Amino acid sequence: MNPKAFLVSSLIPTLASVSASLLLAFPMNAHGAPLRIICFGAHPDDCEIQAGGVAARWAAQGHQVKLVSVTNGDIGHWRDAGAPLARRRTAEVEAAAKILGVTAQVLDIHDGELLPTLENRRLIVRLIRDWKADIVIGPRPNDYHPDHRYTGVLVQDAAYMVTVPFFCPDTPHLVRNPVFLYFPDSFQKPNPFTADIVVAIDKVIEKKLDALAQLVSQFQEGGANGGPDLMPLDPAKQAERTAQVRESFRNRQKRLTERFRSQLADWYGAGAERIQYLEAFEICEYGRRPGKAELKTLFPFFEE
Repeated sequence: MNPKAFLVSSLIPTLASVSASLLLAFPMNAHGAPLRIICFGAHPDDCEIQAGGVAARWAAQGHQVKLVSVTNGDIGHWRDAGAPLARRRTAEVEAAAKILGVTAQVLDIHDGELLPTLENRRLIVRLIRDWKADIVIGPRPNDYHPDHRYTGVLVQDAAYMVTVPFFCPDTPHLVRNPVFLYFPDSFQKPNPFTADIVVAIDKVIEKKLDALAQLVSQFQEGGANGGPDLMPLDPAKQAERTAQVRESFRNRQKRLTERFRSQLADWYGAGAERIQYLEAFEICEYGRRPGKAELKTLFPFFEE
C-alpha cells in the first residue's frame, strides 16, 4: 500500500473517534450549530435567579443564551422609579450577563403593567424566532405577581405559534417547535411544579452569585420592599450587606437542592449525593416533549 494512503487510512478511525467525542462534549442543534436558548423573566432579576447557573454552563460550552426581562423594572424600588430606575436595572442585568457569558435584553414595558395582549404575544413570538431558539424557558402562569403570571401566559401562547408561517409573517417562522420549559416555584394550586429535569450547578455557583451581586437595586437595597437602613454609607457595612445577600442566595440554592434531591439520582446516579446546588425545570406540554435522551443533549452537562 502507498505509505501516504496507509497513513490516511490509519488515521480515519482516530479522527472519527475524536469527532464523536467533540459532538458529545459540544452537542449541536438540529441545524448542526450550537444550541440556542432564550429565557423570559418578568423583571430584571428573574432569569438570573432561576437559570443563571445553567446559562453559565451552556455559555461555557459555546452555546448561545439570551435572558429577556419582559418589563423594565421601573417601579421595583422603595425610593427610585421611572426611567432612571429602568436604566439602572438594565445596566445591572447587562453587568450580570457579562459575568455569565450571555446576552441580556430588557423590553420597554412598564413594571406592573404587563398584559397578555395580542401585541405582546407577537413580540414574544418574534423574539423567539429571531433567536432561532431550541429551548425557551419562562415562569409558570400561576404566581402572586401579575407580571410573572402574564409572562408565563405569553410564553405559553408563543408555543406552537412560533411555527405558524402566517402568524407574524414579517419574521421567519421556526420549522421545529422548541422545547418550552418552566422555572420552579412553590405554588400548589391549581397544580404544583414538577421537576422534570434537575441540573447540578456546583461548578458555576460562585459565578452565579457574582452575577446576582450586580443586581444591587433589587437585592442589596431591597427593591420595592427595602428602605434606607439597607443602604449604609459606611463601606464596611456595605460589604457586610453584600455578603449577607450572597449568603442568602447560596442558602436559597441549597434549599432548592434539598427539595429536589430525590430526582438527582435519576440524572447523576451515585454522584448525586455530592451535589450541593441545582436548578430545576418542568417541561411545558405546549412545546416539543423531549425524552430523557434528548434532554441530556439539550442540557449537555451530565457526563462531565
